[in-house]
Amino acid sequence: MKNYLVTIIATIFASSLSTIAIAHHSAAQFDFGNTVLVTGKVEEVRFANPHMRLILEVTDDARGTRDIEFEGHSRNNMRRQGLMPDMFTVEDTVTIRIAPMRNGNDGGYVTALRTPDGEEVGRVTAAD
Repeated sequence: MKNYLVTIIATIFASSLSTIAIAHHSAAQFDFGNTVLVTGKVEEVRFANPHMRLILEVTDDARGTRDIEFEGHSRNNMRRQGLMPDMFTVEDTVTIRIAPMRNGNDGGYVTALRTPDGEEVGRVTAAD
């Protein structure tokens, strides 16, 4: 009986961890149906797993200048799409196409990027 209870508790615990992992890897917070273009100065870029991290200094009429954090695919997936870490650096100005946050907060998921020399990885030329 004691082993049976330990097995049940372990199973419930393991199941709860998998739910947390699935929720973390969900992209439900991003609106992929309404992508937008964002141009800004690179403040930080990190090509790492599990996600690429990009912080841009962005200026607009409504909210002024601020740093906004964006995320993208993993390092491996970004390389497969053609985005290499040496294509741009801190202080460069880049344009990205993002799936914005559904809740309206700053940030989003990078789906394409135009480097300072005009090279595009993905389709940056238009938003939805």
